[in-house]
Amino acid sequence: MAQLEHLSTPVDAVVSRLRALDAALPERDGVAVFNRVYLTVTEEVGRRLDAGGFPDPRAASALDVRFAERYLTAVDAAAEDRRPPACWRPLFQLRRHPGVRPLQFALAGINAHIGHDLALAVVDTCRTLGCEPADLEDEFDRVGDLLGALEERIREDLMPGPDLLQIADPLTHLLGSWSLERARDAAWSTARALWALRRLDDVAEEFADRLDAAVGFAGRILLTPLTD
Repeated sequence: MAQLEHLSTPVDAVVSRLRALDAALPERDGVAVFNRVYLTVTEEVGRRLDAGGFPDPRAASALDVRFAERYLTAVDAAAEDRRPPACWRPLFQLRRHPGVRPLQFALAGINAHIGHDLALAVVDTCRTLGCEPADLEDEFDRVGDLLGALEERIREDLMPGPDLLQIADPLTHLLGSWSLERARDAAWSTARALWALRRLDDVAEEFADRLDAAVGFAGRILLTPLTD
């Protein structure tokens, strides 16, 4: 991601890349739906960094960029006809399916990014800054709080009207099967485990591969087509 080095801050560069994707992707494309969500989060992180809203701006910026790189690498892989990580494959494979609703695309992207990428981004950031996961806990929690607030907004903006969202609607059951708060908690525990395993390369790699596959399986469930 050398193109990120030419702008004023790494977070500005991430925002620029996300905006370019937003402009290039069709509005109803499933990846575009998630990208708009992620752009909103990253813009808010940038505003809070500028306003001094993080106790350690350098750590917060590094975590945000390492986190974004995971998603952007998956986008690049799909664009070049390479296989993205398993956690992202369902979104890229079903991005144009007419039976998948926008809210499903948004949640599937969040599932991949929080369930898999966030833990690895914490480890990447620790290696970049030469610190321990505990040193990033405040930044992790503040970014997580932003995501939690955004999840509520996503559900409000992308939820079908009350006439569509009935108890019998399958989307109701899918929404109840996934929790951002649980995913955040699991990501923090996973990051600590991967950091503890960092000198056991084979074990850490197998652990990360299993995580990738499990998150991809959950994403495929979230993207179950609900209409023809």
